[in-house]
Amino acid sequence: MEDKTEALLKTTTYNSSSSSEDEENEHSHYYENCPGCKINKEKASNPRIPLKHLFFLWVVTLCAALPISSLFPFLYFMIRDLHIAEREEDIGYYAGFVGSSFMVGRALTSVLWGMLADRYGRKPVIIFGAVSVVIFNTIFGLSTSYWMALSMRFLVGSLCGILGPMRAYASEVCRKEHQALGMSVISTSWGVGLVIGPAIGGYFAQPAEKYPNIFSEKSLFGRFPYLLPCLLISLYALFVSIISFWLPETLHSHHENKKEQGGEADALEGVICESVVDEVTHSKEMLPSAKQSLLRNWPLMSAILVYCVFQLHDMAYSEIFSLWANSPRANGGLSYTSADVGEVLAISGLGLLFFQLFLYPVVERSFGPIMISRIGAAVTIPLLSSYPFIAMLSGISLLMVLNCASVVKNVLSVSISTGLFLLQNRAVSSEQRGAANGISMSAMSFFKALGPAGGGAIFSWAQKRQNASLLPGVQMVFFILNVVEFIGLLMTFKPFLVLPSTDYS
Repeated sequence: MEDKTEALLKTTTYNSSSSSEDEENEHSHYYENCPGCKINKEKASNPRIPLKHLFFLWVVTLCAALPISSLFPFLYFMIRDLHIAEREEDIGYYAGFVGSSFMVGRALTSVLWGMLADRYGRKPVIIFGAVSVVIFNTIFGLSTSYWMALSMRFLVGSLCGILGPMRAYASEVCRKEHQALGMSVISTSWGVGLVIGPAIGGYFAQPAEKYPNIFSEKSLFGRFPYLLPCLLISLYALFVSIISFWLPETLHSHHENKKEQGGEADALEGVICESVVDEVTHSKEMLPSAKQSLLRNWPLMSAILVYCVFQLHDMAYSEIFSLWANSPRANGGLSYTSADVGEVLAISGLGLLFFQLFLYPVVERSFGPIMISRIGAAVTIPLLSSYPFIAMLSGISLLMVLNCASVVKNVLSVSISTGLFLLQNRAVSSEQRGAANGISMSAMSFFKALGPAGGGAIFSWAQKRQNASLLPGVQMVFFILNVVEFIGLLMTFKPFLVLPSTDYS
């Protein structure tokens, strides 16, 4: 009787405090067959950086990021070749809807994927998402009509529910002192994917035109000029779907163990649970807070909304940057080819990689996630204001200034995202993290869906007002981007953004 009571005390203590995941008060009892308990036990016994788990974070997150913006360098030419736009000025309008369709699909399904990850585990959702990228991203490269391209991008977005579970996974496999690094790995992989993806799209789209000695016009890649970059990303997704079978699960599964407890212990559970909760200083009021409705968790929801505004800006910027670089100089653009755009974005990725891996964790410990987001937004505004004037340069000066501006812009964007990732995951307990990240992904995807569509429409409109007296041409485009960034900056202050009263990191 005393042995069962002692075991139940240990179990109850574990359950009542597991939501905080505080390694300093690590629990002495773990369920033998629970994957989440195995991860917690590993964290308690090993204070070092979990390099193996960080490797998985990097590789899998990159799979989710690559398809998102890989089409931007060649989207302008793809829409032109599909003959949907009647005038050159209308290409940006139609391109915006193709760019948005991915985010519309993700907005509709991210909450579902988060709930499934909380119920069945992170691992099956990740594997399914990687396989969906393999299939539908390849078909997108074979598109022969505008509507086929639109629908395939929608399916890739709606069926790839990887990012939400991976953000929860990052919080669950890292001790508190390493969580900033874990989130930084997620953000870095994501940011690098958003840079490498366009680089792949820029270098490998239209291969028969770029590399006629290797690919002929009559070959498969000559008949489908946008298949090769999509196929390369699909092959990487296939690699990820295979290695994901070795991905450790982090979801707690205690229902089988509870069935094995004796009836006598079950009878004592209600009495002992309440007394133990009082003894470990977890009041009755704190228990519902861990299980409260996520929509009523204002620290979480405020962080998500601020994050959404910045993501709206970043997605619109990604669409506009490529359209601006590809457009003729007569319209205020750079007359860049898809390979030129890919080269700029690849260089940005290297700078981003260095900053996020080596500098961001140090900066986060010094300033905190909120201050980093504020500084990033404040610096972005004057930076974007300089873009219309960068187009006046040429030659090596244009290349150097544009690359520097692109590196700084991407570093600032990903730093903002990383800080807000941390705030979101610290506002919820581990058992709600999948659903919370699902809500975040759905809301963010909705805002990101507005980004390419709105950015493409605004860019197309601005192209037709080159001689306006107020903010002519692309000056209006970058001004509107700055307005959105300024709104996000204001939202990082009180009373809108609220820190959680309980830190679940």
